Amino acid sequence: MKILSMLASAALSCGVATGAVAQEGYPSKPIRLLIPYAAGGTTDIMARALQQPMSESLGQPVIVENKAGAAGTIAMKDAARSAPDGYTLVFINNGLVATTPVLQKDAGYDGIRDFTPVGMVATSPMVVVINGDVPATDLRSFIEYARRSERKVDYASAGPGSFGHLSTELFARAAGVDMVHVPYKGQAPTVNAVLSGEVKLLITSPSAAMNAHITAGKLKLLGVGTTENWPLTPGVPTVSSVLKGFNAESWFAVLAPAGTPQAVVNRLNSALNAALAQPDIRKRFNGFGLEAVSSTPAQLKDRVAVEVKRWGDVISKAGIRVE
Repeated sequence: MKILSMLASAALSCGVATGAVAQEGYPSKPIRLLIPYAAGGTTDIMARALQQPMSESLGQPVIVENKAGAAGTIAMKDAARSAPDGYTLVFINNGLVATTPVLQKDAGYDGIRDFTPVGMVATSPMVVVINGDVPATDLRSFIEYARRSERKVDYASAGPGSFGHLSTELFARAAGVDMVHVPYKGQAPTVNAVLSGEVKLLITSPSAAMNAHITAGKLKLLGVGTTENWPLTPGVPTVSSVLKGFNAESWFAVLAPAGTPQAVVNRLNSALNAALAQPDIRKRFNGFGLEAVSSTPAQLKDRVAVEVKRWGDVISKAGIRVE
């Protein structure tokens, strides 16, 4: 028995050593970074900005692969089913892990169970804008206006289950007002709708076009969805300063398949954070209304868990369904 025990210990030690050597040799071939959307979008642009510095840091090419379709779920399923060896990653926004698997019962993956967090990339708050003719100058006066209005205030979104839809439902519940959802096909029509007065309110991602209308006084910017003041909109109050605890922001991150060795994850996280620390990368992100944000894998894991619960509750209480 003593001899068997010694042999088992030796075998175990050998296996651990072999695994350690394999991880120390990572990466030894190109790494795929899946993008769930078509080329040219914000997610794609960010990924390609990080591609070269990450490749240089890792010593292997990081190959950006656009795998669009089915609202991003094709790439997510591909990543979830790939070998957990660090050679397939996926660049995501929070909707793909926190809302899509809840809204789409046939999504084919679980945002927590099927992935290993690598690191955060960037954040961008949702912003609250109203038509310039609405008799409100700030969040408090708008909420009072919505409560007193004889007709329910209508709001636009880019479609049922969109992040703007969910964010506005969260806002309405926190403010204690009942509003009417008017869905459109995409963000551009929603901006036009609030500009024309078809709807009174829009909670959406910031854009250069929308900022021009705010500067011209055609739209009023009432607040940002971060819990702390956002550096790209100095002087604009947070929604949470009026509605305690409110948080609605888009964020982007990199995930690996579940079961990816921690040593590999740490190596990827280090390369990602080094790229995000470069001033030119940060400046480029700012130009798209994004703030580069790094994290540890553990911090991203906690963030995903919080988001899954928050938006799952909103979807359940509002009874939102997407066919």
